[in-house]
Amino acid sequence: MRRFILTGTPGAGKTAILRQLEIEGFGVVEEAATDVIALEQARGVAEPWLTPDFIDKVVNLQQARVVRAACLPGDIQFHDRSPVCTAALARFLGAPLPDALSRELRRLEEERPYEQRVFFVQSPGFVTPTEARRISLEEARRFEALHERTYAAHGFELIPIAPGSVLDRVAAIRRAL
Repeated sequence: MRRFILTGTPGAGKTAILRQLEIEGFGVVEEAATDVIALEQARGVAEPWLTPDFIDKVVNLQQARVVRAACLPGDIQFHDRSPVCTAALARFLGAPLPDALSRELRRLEEERPYEQRVFFVQSPGFVTPTEARRISLEEARRFEALHERTYAAHGFELIPIAPGSVLDRVAAIRRAL
């Protein structure tokens, strides 16, 4: 099984790309952080990313989704973000890396379950705010740069996916496969 990571700036279009890849028959694994935020907001927590256990909740959901992904058909999967992204998120938020995330990062280095080439979906130059995405373009650019540094520090090679239509971006991913 080849597992590829999609990462990049918040609001860059990763989810739309993931949906198209799914339509084309690839196995896909959803991003965890956005779903944790949505669930916690539904429970009345306005800014769940500020709670002490936020990163732990993201890691736990990521791990559960990876386990379920073992049942997906096909020999190529695309994962919307990874524990490396979660490490970048923790750093961006100024939060310590929880033990579970540190263990997961060590496991990634030892087992290499993901392809070392990561598809880095580049910013279209704007950010559309949502309830879960309350980030300015300037903050998104800092977060993007932090992602690049974090992936490089973990030995991954970033394959840039330039702004464009969803179909053009998916075509770029297919070419890189």
